[in-house]
Amino acid sequence: MLLSINNLHKSFGETEVLHGISFDVQSGKALGLLGRNGAGKTTTIRILMDVFKANSGTITIDGKPFEPKQFQIGYLPEERGLYPKRTVMEQIIYLAGLRGVGKKRAKENAEKYLARLGVAEYANKKLETLSKGNQQKIQLAQTIVCNPEIIILDEPFSGLDPVNSQILKDVILELIAAGRVVIFSSHQMGYVEEFCDDIVIINKGNVVIKGNLKEIKQEFGKNQLAVSAVNYTAEELARKCRNEFATLVTVTEEKKEYIIIRLQERVTKKDVLQAFVSSDIDIARFGIYEPSLTDIFVQKAGD
Repeated sequence: MLLSINNLHKSFGETEVLHGISFDVQSGKALGLLGRNGAGKTTTIRILMDVFKANSGTITIDGKPFEPKQFQIGYLPEERGLYPKRTVMEQIIYLAGLRGVGKKRAKENAEKYLARLGVAEYANKKLETLSKGNQQKIQLAQTIVCNPEIIILDEPFSGLDPVNSQILKDVILELIAAGRVVIFSSHQMGYVEEFCDDIVIINKGNVVIKGNLKEIKQEFGKNQLAVSAVNYTAEELARKCRNEFATLVTVTEEKKEYIIIRLQERVTKKDVLQAFVSSDIDIARFGIYEPSLTDIFVQKAGD
């Protein structure tokens, strides 16, 4: 399936918060929907789920108008939305019923996913008796109990320790491999890099970059090198590059243990390497710079 968001505009009163949002989500892949707080991510998600109506724009699936009621949508919100004084199984079955899943199948699915997530022993416990991490796993179980075709995960790893994070990661990867449409929203960029083939970054209601994450990284790292030396600190090496090699490179950033340099026009990596070797620089690291998603996010969504 191909879910397409096309030129969405949304206003609240006289304030327009979405200014023509467009992106695609392909089944069998995860899309990272990113942005700072207030960027428009949640509004976009609520329009997709038919909680809000867009002022203009369309949503299609495989080229046809998207009718949310015709699809099972699993939504895991950032804020926990379950009932603390109800038992786990009771409320999962109830919420599945609201989405049209019969009680018998809901119970079977709930048992399967609770076991898969390692929380089957809490099925008849009140939610408030569980740790925050286990409550988050219950939230994921209720998200997927209806076997949704479209899954929206908003900060799914909130409150999880590394062991529980790994369990959730495995389940999410299984859902992606099963051909679901997965939209993944998080400020934890490491998880986004781990799951998502494609990303969309929204800033102040506009899409500022979108596409394949690997290709975006390559473009951002184009003509840039990461360099460190045995006999110079990053600060010292940066100063040396500015003083002695300004015709070859520009220092774009100083990290703790290395620097990032950009090649000047018509300068090759070989030119720079030869110049460094000919000087007193004892090279420890010299290679293509691949920016992190955090670097890209800060550049595109930072003020």
